[in-house]
Amino acid sequence: MFRTVSRWRVVAPLVIALTLSGCGDRGSQTASSTKSSAAAPSSGAAAPAAAGTRKASDPMEVRVRPEMSAYFKVGKVTQADIAQTVEAAGRIEADARRVARIGAAVSGRVTEILAEVGDTVRRGQPLAEIASPELTTAQLNYLRAYSASTQAERAVDRARQLLQADVIGSAELQRRESELTIARAELRAAGDQLSLIGMSEEQLSALRTSGTLNARLLISSSLAGVILERKLSTGQVAQPGDSLFTVADLSSVWVVGSLPEQVARQVKPGQTVEMDVAALRGRKLTGQVIHVGDLVSAETRTIEFRTEVVNPKRELKPLMMVSMRVLGEPQRQLAIPIEAVVRENDRDHVFIRLGPDRFRLTAVELAPAVGMLRPVRRGLQEGAEIAVSGAFHLNNERRRAELE
Repeated sequence: MFRTVSRWRVVAPLVIALTLSGCGDRGSQTASSTKSSAAAPSSGAAAPAAAGTRKASDPMEVRVRPEMSAYFKVGKVTQADIAQTVEAAGRIEADARRVARIGAAVSGRVTEILAEVGDTVRRGQPLAEIASPELTTAQLNYLRAYSASTQAERAVDRARQLLQADVIGSAELQRRESELTIARAELRAAGDQLSLIGMSEEQLSALRTSGTLNARLLISSSLAGVILERKLSTGQVAQPGDSLFTVADLSSVWVVGSLPEQVARQVKPGQTVEMDVAALRGRKLTGQVIHVGDLVSAETRTIEFRTEVVNPKRELKPLMMVSMRVLGEPQRQLAIPIEAVVRENDRDHVFIRLGPDRFRLTAVELAPAVGMLRPVRRGLQEGAEIAVSGAFHLNNERRRAELE
């Protein structure tokens, strides 16, 4: 028992000493870690400062990789003959010289309609029929004039025979010849009235032969073309001067445009006009200015001008919308191909060459396209090297590099 206690008295101090020694080692390690942590902020603060001193790359520049060289072409900005253009909105209209408004020459009631809007008619083709008391009266007057003229001719023949027989004097013969002249004049006037109403010479001859009055009158087309408008119905009373039908020859049409008064002086007869018809899927037409108006519209402050276009297939219909470009005299000015232009942020840009494999996207101001060229207003100088084709691929490469 004594021996066991003695052993613990010897071993216990040794265990306590070893325990305290281990704690001291861990404390020293903790202190070292604390010192290192305290020193870390100064080291970390220096790192951002070093990063901020690096120069950032220009997002508008792009470096061309060798495998991209086949996708674009470089060229110099040069001058070209460019015709100044004036753009205007236009519409198709029937040629006013090829339009006829057809009506009745006498008052009458419409009894039958023989043609409709859109029908193609020939000259002299009946369009409608009317019953007119005035026509009856005019025919009766013609028959009276014809009878008076016939009687006057017979009276002159008898007077000549009597004069030869020395029964009457020459004064009587002259009086009867004067009456014949007046009767013939009245007959011609009555015939002209019936011709204006619409009766042909054959109908007048039949009227003289048969003496039968016809109260019905045909309204015939005075022009070969297409019926654009009909303003009558069965039973309607038509009056002289009423436009009942509108017929137009659409083999040739007008394209009428409107110009702001500020630019109207730039358009003159004889200039070439390029036209795009939206209804014909962008079909392009070419014509010449044939007239520029002299009056300014009070409502729109515009001046009308027109050009003439042949229309053999009648594809161009009245009131179709047309985009018009009037070409002026060619002038030498800087121009670049359309393929060189990149649209970015609602502005026109081009890629200017900075070096063998470096390009920069640069904003420029360009005029509307004329053919396949865009005239340069500002932002480029003659001789500058730009990407004249493949600018789209260069811009995609620039965006990809910017995202990376």
